[in-house]
Amino acid sequence: MNKRQALIAAALATVCATQTATVAAAEEQEKCYGVAKAGQNDCGTATHSCSGQAKADNEPDEWKFVAKGTCEKAGGKTTPPAKQAKTK
Repeated sequence: MNKRQALIAAALATVCATQTATVAAAEEQEKCYGVAKAGQNDCGTATHSCSGQAKADNEPDEWKFVAKGTCEKAGGKTTPPAKQAKTK
């Protein structure tokens, strides 16, 4: 094996290891609603489409990924809030 092949093999091994670690980390987390601080949410909601756009702390529909089993201890919920009917 020449140096180029060894470098390619090492790069592929690194990519595979990184993907495995990322999948394992994601499996150990859950969405936690109502605990995200302003500007620190992990994804969009009905009022905006991106992470980092929460306007206030602990909004019920904003969420963050947290370690499994810690959401309710932090004061959050693992289910999204119920949609409210529009009032006239």
